Amino acid sequence: MSDAAIFAISLGVTLLGLVISWGAYRRRGAGVGVRGAALSLVPLAAAMTGVTEFFVDLAFSPVKWAGVAVAGLAVLLYMTSGAMLSRRMDAGGAGGKGGKKAAGGGQAGPKSAGRSGRAKGAVEGPAQGGGDPEMAEIERILRDRGIS
Repeated sequence: MSDAAIFAISLGVTLLGLVISWGAYRRRGAGVGVRGAALSLVPLAAAMTGVTEFFVDLAFSPVKWAGVAVAGLAVLLYMTSGAMLSRRMDAGGAGGKGGKKAAGGGQAGPKSAGRSGRAKGAVEGPAQGGGDPEMAEIERILRDRGIS
């Protein structure tokens, strides 16, 4: 397709969009009208920068469509591997199979108890050491409300 034809089509679509945006401005307000005008200018900008020519070539070239299909397959495989890895991590975190489950269950208890013990000790530590009295009061309030 020639550059003049691409520019004429893009200009027509832009003008039509601007007319519709003006109507939207009158009916729905300035925000909708300005957004419509912004979107209406995209086809003209694409024609002026040469992006439209790329898409026209893409639409009529089987080799480029094959490239798009390969890129789509790559994205699909990447997303599938992410789902597979997240399931494996979830299964590993939940304990896994057989012997791992027993070992994971045994480790989950002490880890959580150790964490809560450390957090509680960290909150109570400065208050017992005779540190800042304001901090001690804040820590007491947090403990009273169950926040550690």
